[in-house]
Amino acid sequence: MPEVIEATMLASGGRRIGIVVSRFNSLVTERLLSGAVDTFRRHGVDDKDITVVHVPGSFELALPARRLAASGQFDAVVCLGAVIQGETTHHEYINHQTAAGILQASFETGVPVAFGVLTCQSLDQALDRAGGKAGNKGQEAALAAIEQMNLLTTLKERGM
Repeated sequence: MPEVIEATMLASGGRRIGIVVSRFNSLVTERLLSGAVDTFRRHGVDDKDITVVHVPGSFELALPARRLAASGQFDAVVCLGAVIQGETTHHEYINHQTAAGILQASFETGVPVAFGVLTCQSLDQALDRAGGKAGNKGQEAALAAIEQMNLLTTLKERGM
């Protein structure tokens, strides 16, 4: 039987969480934020252990996320935003660079930086994913952050 390593989904014990959220498309991003904060609370994180940082747009998420992750004060960081396709291809440039910057922040710091950025074709699609019929991607990003931070702790404890 192969060895299986899995993380728990509890985040209690003083785990500190940073959330970086875009103000652009705030109708959507505030719902993502609400979903993420509620999820952290339900999994044992106290409000005093959650720090929320607002940035202008999704493109601006990565730098503060990296700064939070590198500070040594946070066990995980969640990035929340919404890029909605317009009449030009502008959204493609924003989406690719935002994803790359968030991934880079995680790789450079060793701290989980979760991607909770919606990349939708319409406002309706975004709202569906921010607490509507497609769930809440803010919740999903929070769950991913919890699992990753616990998994990395387990791996470290085992010398991996």
